[in-house]
Amino acid sequence: MDVNARLQKLTRLGFAVRGLLYIVIALLIITTGRAEDPSGALQYLGQGGGKLLLIVMTAGLLAYSLWRLSDAAFDIERHGLDRKGVMQRIGAAASGVVHLVLSWQAIRLIQGVASAGDGTREGARTALHLPAGGALVVAGGVILLIAGVVQLVDAARARFLRHLERHVARQPWALWSGRAGYAARGCVFSISGFFLLLAGLDEQASEAGGTAQALTWLDNPFDIVVASGLLAFGVFGLIEARYRVLQDVPAEQLLQRAKSRR
Repeated sequence: MDVNARLQKLTRLGFAVRGLLYIVIALLIITTGRAEDPSGALQYLGQGGGKLLLIVMTAGLLAYSLWRLSDAAFDIERHGLDRKGVMQRIGAAASGVVHLVLSWQAIRLIQGVASAGDGTREGARTALHLPAGGALVVAGGVILLIAGVVQLVDAARARFLRHLERHVARQPWALWSGRAGYAARGCVFSISGFFLLLAGLDEQASEAGGTAQALTWLDNPFDIVVASGLLAFGVFGLIEARYRVLQDVPAEQLLQRAKSRR
């Protein structure tokens, strides 16, 4: 099996891990009222499944982040060089970084070190200590708001189907799990972006918040509605793990290039 085939298998594992994290987030809020973000869901699974599960999830998250970052760097999904394509590659880079951080948190959990606090809030606190920190946090909020709108547009236009194998893309269960999932993520991203925008304008990191804070902010029954959408997104992640069309990452060329520089 060549490098690309191995990486694709691990990337599919990464889609499955991402789907599982969203399923856990959704089930926790629906069944217990406990709001978590992907980091909290990872910690919850680690407590229940032990180190072996965390090792498997870490491998998947690392491969997924590498695939996303490779897409940003080499345009392996063929987004193009127009404004829309550039924005999609920036989104891929952001997703790669987020899942790389999740991978690091999983490694820390394997080492017995639990992550503490909300990642979005901690990031805002760090940024506010930098020169023009408030502007940086505001910019982050605007980006999250735009990402939320993009997710809602994806839900309406069902653009996510173009990445699936054709026979699956025609199935109603693929369409509606994706639509519900992207709509819910769009709501969560938009709320988180609004929180981050306020945190930047007021220069108060405590006002920032991610998925967990967005779900906590929503009143019943809206939190259950959005959580049900996140459950659908988790299911869609499992569908992508099996049926997404993955383009090759130029892994062998990169390895050869790295060897030639030694």
